[in-house]
Order: sequence, then C-alpha cells, then structure tokens
Amino acid sequence: MDVSRRIFAVGAATIPFIGSGLPFGRAKATEQDAPIIGSQAAADPLELATDAYIYGYPLVTMEMTRRVLTNVAAPEGKGAPMGQFANMREYPNAKFRAVTAPNADTLYSSAFLDVGREPHILTIPEEDGRYYLMPMLSAWTNIFAVPGKRTTGTGPQTYFIAGPDWSGSVPSGAKLIQAPTNLIWILGRTYCTGTSEDYRAVHALQDQYRLIPASAAGKAYTPPAGRVDPNIDMKTAVREQVNCMDATTYFNLLAGLMKDNPPALADGVPVAKMASIGIAPGRPFDPASQPPAISDAIERAPKEAIPRIMGHLKDTGRHVNGWTFTTDGGDYGKDYLQRALITAVGLGCNLPQDAVYPTTTVDAAGRKLNGNSKYVMRFPEGELPPVNGFWSLTMYDADYFFVDNPVNRYSVSPRDDLKANPDGSVDLFIQAESPGTQHESNWLPAPLGPFILMMRTYWPKDDLLNGAWAPPPVTRSTSASL
Repeated sequence: MDVSRRIFAVGAATIPFIGSGLPFGRAKATEQDAPIIGSQAAADPLELATDAYIYGYPLVTMEMTRRVLTNVAAPEGKGAPMGQFANMREYPNAKFRAVTAPNADTLYSSAFLDVGREPHILTIPEEDGRYYLMPMLSAWTNIFAVPGKRTTGTGPQTYFIAGPDWSGSVPSGAKLIQAPTNLIWILGRTYCTGTSEDYRAVHALQDQYRLIPASAAGKAYTPPAGRVDPNIDMKTAVREQVNCMDATTYFNLLAGLMKDNPPALADGVPVAKMASIGIAPGRPFDPASQPPAISDAIERAPKEAIPRIMGHLKDTGRHVNGWTFTTDGGDYGKDYLQRALITAVGLGCNLPQDAVYPTTTVDAAGRKLNGNSKYVMRFPEGELPPVNGFWSLTMYDADYFFVDNPVNRYSVSPRDDLKANPDGSVDLFIQAESPGTQHESNWLPAPLGPFILMMRTYWPKDDLLNGAWAPPPVTRSTSASL
C-alpha cells in the first residue's frame, strides 16, 4: 500500500541531497528560524490565506489518511487500529485508492502511533540480507528516522519511540528515537519479488514486525480492538476528501491538529502569518470573527491553493530527457510548496538516500504521453539504473493510480526477466497492446489515454545521486497513431 511516496529523483545537473544519512538524524525542518514576524505586518489577505492552506496541507492530509487507515476493528488489508501494523500481503491492484502513487515492488507494513500518550517499542527481526526500510514520518510528513538495510543493517533491532515532550529512561537493549510530533506514521517497506515463495518469506518477516506500548514491555500483550467510526468516508480517495473541504472545516482541523503536532521551530514566520488571520494552534477558527476582506480571502483559499500546489509539478527540480528530478523529498525544510506537492502526489516519500523517483508525462519530443501511441525506453548496454537496492518503472493514470490491464502488471523491472537486445541494450515497451510474445517480459501496459511514468530507484548509487546518470527518453514509435 503505498503510499507513497515519491515522485521524483535527483538527476543531471542537480545538487546532490546532503544530509546526515543516519537512521535517527534530526530533520532539517527543526532548525531554528530567523525572528518571527509580528502579526501587524501588512500583507494581502488572499496571499496569507493561500499560503496558510499550502503550509497546512501535509498535516491535514496525514490526519485524514490516519482516519481512513485506522478505522478498522482489527488489522486487515491496508488498515489497522492505532498502534498496530497493517501488513500488505500482496501488491495493490488497480482498484486501490487509499493513497496516491502506490508501488508494486515492496510489501508495506504501515502503522500510525500516538507517541504523545506514551512511547512505543518497535521490534524488527533478522532480515537475512533482504532489502527493507522502516521510515518514520512526522505529522508534517518529514522523515525523522530510517531504520533499514542501508542505515542499520539487516540484523534484529529494537527501538523505543517517544514523543517530543517525553523524558525518562530507555529499556535495556533498545535504541531511542524521539519523534518531533505526537502523531507519527511508520511506513515500512520490505522487498518482494511477487512470487508465491517470496510472498511467504516476506509474510513471515512481517509477522515479526511488532509494536507494543512501553507500559506493556515484559508483559503478555494483546492489542485492543479498534473503534470503527461509520461517519468516516472509506471510499473516496483521501486527496479528494481534503481538496473538497470548505475553508472553515479545513482551517479548523488544521488549528486543532497543530496543538498536538506543533510546527517546527523553523516555521515561526508562517505560523505568525496564520495567526494574523485568526488561525492558531488549538484555537477554534471562526472566519466570521475576521474582517470581511479576511473572511472572503479564507473562503477563496482552497481554490487558489490547490492549483498552485499541483502547478508546482512543472516547476520543481530539473528536467533531463523529459524526466523531472528533485532531491527535495522526505525532509523539506521551509519549502512548504514542495512539501504540499509531494503530499498530494506521493504521500510517504522517502529520503533521496533511500529512494529517488524520476517522473515524466511527456515523450522525447515533449508531447504528452498517451496510450493511443506506442513508446520505447532504450537503456544502452551497462546503463540500467545504478542502484544498491532495486529499480522499477511504474505506470500510473493521470491521477497517480495504477492502470487496469489484462496481465495485472503495474511496473516492469529486472525481476520480470528482462530480455536484452543483441548489442546488450535493453528496451522497455510502453503501450496498451502486447508487443508480442517475444517482448512481453519487457512490456509495461498503458491505458488508452493520458498516463504518467515513474521510476523507483532504491538505495541509489553515486552516479544517480550526483547526476552522472539519468533515465533515457521515452521515444514514441514511428507507427504511433497520434
């Protein structure tokens, strides 16, 4: 169940992501900011309201995602009660709508925790060399810890995850991870080839991913049943639910969430600007109490902000061979527009050290990708994506969801036993119809309409991170119908 994550990657001519690379490094979003501005600062009310909407978009989306994914009595499919893992047992299909940009490369182990109530203990078993990672996201979608093969190896591990206000002693044998917010999301990924045998192997590992509240340490513990709220919309995609909220509902929810999940110290300026139009942590928001110019601006904010968020897609990162790249994923500092965009199209995005995601909507000539045409990606000999983990090419429709197709294939990768050409190059065939039996291993089915391509490159090597390597262009066949 991805959730992902992920929309872009570093590419040619970009500056590599620079970070601690440690599993528990403090996020750059917690750095101290310049002095906070006063609420008397003159500014356009619509600009203030629009910026406030963009700033709060990740927090509101995380909460709505939490509500949907934890609204179950017991772990089942993509959902589990608070404090429990939901272990996806097979790859999502084209009906999956819980989150945008799902993946078909890893099996997910997802858990929402309230570490403000009390710390939780996470136990990870021996992975025996298998690629996995357990990124932990704050309520604002910043990754603050990443246990996994890259950072901590594949041996058994135990972590004590505490909230921002916790103090005390850590149990013997456990490592402390202190979260920046009370609400956190663990979005674990374990690599799986998708065969029956490997499904069984990964299921055995997932069954050993264990979360218990600290008060249950050393005791027999049975997780309590979850409470199901019939008023929660379990059918409509979360992004659509958020985007359809009226401004008063949105900003009231945002203000309430900020009480338990305070903004980073670095966010003093946007917080002060929000306060100047009546939006403050823990305080009910009433636009009627504001001057007409502000209440009118508040009402208009969603229609102004959503196009700005989605429009940022064409401006972000660098562009190479039609692909878009950026290193700004997983930890956003003060780039609130980028954070909102990634939330909208790839919630749960990894740090670039763990995964980078080139994406494209156009062919080599700059024309929009459309399944009424046929396309080829050719990788010259020795120039497949350079990774320490694995790579894949995933097909999405125009809304970042999987595309239904007769062979139930949503991505293509080396595990499909890709066939090379006589000169050692590898062609990927991207089209609606089968390219023929001899090429089907290299076929990524497309819809009859617009589509989006995303590469996943897990644990990328330096050539990818420093821009020395970039994906080849998507070339339209000369027999294309458009």
